[in-house]
Amino acid sequence: MPPAKRAAPAAKKSAVPAKQAAPAKKAAAAPKKAAAKKAAPQATVTLKQIAAQLAERHDISKKQAEGLLSEMVALTTEHLQQGDKIRLTGLGILQVRALPARMGRNPATGAAIQIKASKKIAFRAAKELKASV
Repeated sequence: MPPAKRAAPAAKKSAVPAKQAAPAKKAAAAPKKAAAKKAAPQATVTLKQIAAQLAERHDISKKQAEGLLSEMVALTTEHLQQGDKIRLTGLGILQVRALPARMGRNPATGAAIQIKASKKIAFRAAKELKASV
């Protein structure tokens, strides 16, 4: 009978750590679920795909829709080069902004460097777009 008494306490000891390990596993699983949601690949829609959808909805050929969109991109580029502001109703505003020259730091060495002046294209989303997203 003494061997049976020894087996019973051993079973109790193994049951206690199992209960303590279970919450740790749940805690570790929670970040994995959050990471899985963030890690989902984001779909990229190309100009050709948009042209195909436009062609389908407006009963025009894909070639015509692609031509219209490529001409829109060309005109947008031309106007931005001239310094114009482009307002796309319901979408937002595109404009060129000048960035002044400034001092920066080389992250590898920490040495101060001069960053030259440049231009950037800024997009400000319309209220309708913000509300729908």
